[in-house]
Amino acid sequence: MWTFILGVIALIVGYFTYGRYIEKNFEPNPERTTPAEVLQDGMDFVPMPRWKNGIIELLNIAGTGPIFGPIMGALYGPVAYLWIVFGCIFAGAVHDYMLGMVSLRNNGAQLPALAGKYINKGTMHVVNLFACLLLLLVGTVFVSSPAALIQSLLPGNVALIIIIIAIFIYYIISTVLPIDKAMGKVYPWFGAVLIISTVAIGLTLIFGDHSMVELSSATMANFHPKGLAIFPGIFFTISCGAMSGFHATQAPMVSRTMENEREGRFTFYGMMIAEGVIAMIWVAASLALFDGETLSGMIDAGTASAVVNAVSLELLGPVFGTLAIIGVIVLPLSSGLSAFRSLRIIIADYVHMKQDTLPKVMTITIPIYVISFFLTFVDFNILWRYFNWANQVTAVLALLVTTRYLFLKGRNYFVTLVPGVFMLYAVIVYLLSEPIGFNLGLSNLSYWGGAAITLILLAVYWIQGVKQKEALDPSSKLINDQLQIHQLYPELVEKNN
Repeated sequence: MWTFILGVIALIVGYFTYGRYIEKNFEPNPERTTPAEVLQDGMDFVPMPRWKNGIIELLNIAGTGPIFGPIMGALYGPVAYLWIVFGCIFAGAVHDYMLGMVSLRNNGAQLPALAGKYINKGTMHVVNLFACLLLLLVGTVFVSSPAALIQSLLPGNVALIIIIIAIFIYYIISTVLPIDKAMGKVYPWFGAVLIISTVAIGLTLIFGDHSMVELSSATMANFHPKGLAIFPGIFFTISCGAMSGFHATQAPMVSRTMENEREGRFTFYGMMIAEGVIAMIWVAASLALFDGETLSGMIDAGTASAVVNAVSLELLGPVFGTLAIIGVIVLPLSSGLSAFRSLRIIIADYVHMKQDTLPKVMTITIPIYVISFFLTFVDFNILWRYFNWANQVTAVLALLVTTRYLFLKGRNYFVTLVPGVFMLYAVIVYLLSEPIGFNLGLSNLSYWGGAAITLILLAVYWIQGVKQKEALDPSSKLINDQLQIHQLYPELVEKNN
């Protein structure tokens, strides 16, 4: 129990200490006008209060990731706690804050546009590809996982395909609505259900008669029943809840609705800490209620949704347990919606198509949903593996973009460079060793080859950054945060000036 409690306390302390340092390092300016004020369009650029932005950010980034991932991460044993706590404080929350704030300084520009500005144009196209792939996989995963949970609550004769179609209809309607209507009105209610159900499970674990596995020298080992290695496995199994590239596609969307730069630490860093607390609760519940073989069997029999059902009903009983399952359902529904909405925005920005009329919105939206619908027929566990890798590659790209931003500004860039290099090495080893890549296994070739490739890529990145900084003059747009997205919205800029 004390490992769980101390871990949650550490996350909260991290928000008030390291989070404050990260904020100070960025130097937010409360006097700057924000994209929501400059580019109001009644669709994506809409001013909203801090509390509502925080709820939207939390529900956007959460999905089933901080629940399904930690459940599967619990197979490794109590060591999963360490990655959630340290990963969240020093990597994930930093990643979310920095990308969100750099986007805010660039009028809500998405990650591909930021990569094009701070690294180079070629990188923009690569990042755009990964971001689109990631969002398509996320949206599809967050259709399949809530559909399975909803089916478990309904009579047995309700076909899964009917639920999937109903979710897509909800997504299409919500995607074409203004953000303050699609998310601003509904998400506070979703957030209330999530918070109440999650807190209920956490308190039941603490005050109920449940034995939690503590982290100690004896348990600081790999307990995975299939013998899967902790590195790099756990860093891809638990992504949401520790560090997730998906968040780099969500923070820019919320940066378009913020009214003050001072909101950043609460909205971006703070909501990632909240997600870490959710992840801690589900790791603790999985370790308390199941042994490794049982947990593995439940996951292999379908998805982690079976574990969600069992945990919720056993800890809270049939009535409140069902409410907890509903609380879990709202997470992927909200994140799936935000994934498709972000995908629409990224594609629109990339092809320079303003989203100011319904036909333009539908031109991009409909093909996205058609592709995703057919992907729902692919095995969920296969989708999850590809999602995890694309997710962490996107996180690396976001950290390298924000590192370059801090480097050009003359700030402490190690806060993003260190986690970026670590995850770069992890994604390369994963690609070399796993069946989705070169399938070399976790051999010396994968580890040492991964290290060599990481050093080469890092050297190229560093040399380019030094040359870029040497070529800058004090009036440079890169230094002075000129708003690149003005190129996409010249009429709006003219109208608001």
